[in-house]
Order: sequence, then C-alpha cells, then structure tokens
Amino acid sequence: MHTILLVEDEAPLRELIGDYFTAKSGGQWRLLPAADGTEGLLLARSQPVDLVILDVMLPDMDGFSLCQELRRQGDVPILFLSARTAEEDRLRGYGLGADDYMTKPFSQAELFAKAGALLRRSKGEAGRQVLSSGGVELDILAHTLSVDGERVDAAPKELAILRLLLESRGQVLRREDLLLRLWGWDFEGSDRVVDSHIRRLRKLLGPWSGCIRTVFKTGYKWEP
Repeated sequence: MHTILLVEDEAPLRELIGDYFTAKSGGQWRLLPAADGTEGLLLARSQPVDLVILDVMLPDMDGFSLCQELRRQGDVPILFLSARTAEEDRLRGYGLGADDYMTKPFSQAELFAKAGALLRRSKGEAGRQVLSSGGVELDILAHTLSVDGERVDAAPKELAILRLLLESRGQVLRREDLLLRLWGWDFEGSDRVVDSHIRRLRKLLGPWSGCIRTVFKTGYKWEP
C-alpha cells in the first residue's frame, strides 16, 4: 500500500486523479487530498507519505514554497503538476528538489506511470536489483550492464541514463530534464551532451539499440 499526498486546489481534478489512481492500482494507492498548501503541509507532517503530487498555483502558499518545506522534512519524492509551462518554472521546481514536473493538460495514464516510477525508485520495489527489458539487464546496485547475457562496459552517466529510461519506459524524457537530473543545476555545457551519451549507449546495446527512441526536438524514451 502506498500513500500519496495530492495538493491541488481544483476539487474536480482531485477527484478525477483519485478515482483513476485507485482503479489502476487495484486499491493499492491511497490518496490524501489537500486543497491548499497549508492543509498539504499539515497532512505531510501528521503521517508518512510515499509521494507528493503538487500544484504550483495554490490559494495560500505556492507549490514552490511548499516544496521547500517538504524538503526540510525529508526526501519524499515530489512531482509537480502545473499549468505553468515556462522553462524557468520547470527549472525552479527541479532546483528546489522536485523529482519530476508535468504540465497541464496531462494524460492520466502518463501521470500514473510517472508516479509509479518515482515510487519504485524510492521504495524497495526499486530495490529490485535488476531492471530488464528484452536482452538488456541493468544491475542497479552493482552498476553493471549485460546485453544478451554478456557483460558490457559502460560509463556511469550511460548507466544512469539507461536506468532512467528503463524506470520510465514508454514515457518521454526531455533532454533538459536528463541534463538537470544527471549533470546538475550549475552545468554550463550544451544539452547535446545528452545526445552524445545516448549515441554511445546505443552502440553498447547492439541489437537492442532501437529500444531507445528519439522524440523529435524533445528527448528520448525506452520502447521495446
């Protein structure tokens, strides 16, 4: 059972997400709805939560301020869900410690998939030591990659990119998001460094290289 705190001031949207998550998880995800930042902070302090889905524009404190408060408490995964689409808002969210950022309007299926990936990464489910797809196996703890049963030497950044792709399979990972997660806020190089690592990773994957799909002008996704 996972407990997910949803801080969203639009009541119909809270209900829609709650119904979808309950149905898709078979009742294994419990949603705590909060209509504003103050209520969300009180709920987060009163009981353990496994994930926070957080709107930016709230009637009292904004989502960025709430994210800062939550980060002072601990490292619970935080996913922003916002109508604010500007790049500076996304970058600010990541800079404050958010794990992901989705913009409205959004796909319920994609939100569910992203939430699941964050839960697996933070819980023992991600503690599956091996992520696999087809003939590709990534041992997270040992930092090793095997392709069709053969060990392949890969650089740490390539393993990190592959891990994100496998954990988010079917979802598009934007170049700028990969850059922020793996190179950090203060990286001064071009986002094309991601493309260079993707090219090397594809070579390492051999017959499975086609699983890394390029999404034009956006980024990449893993699609077996």
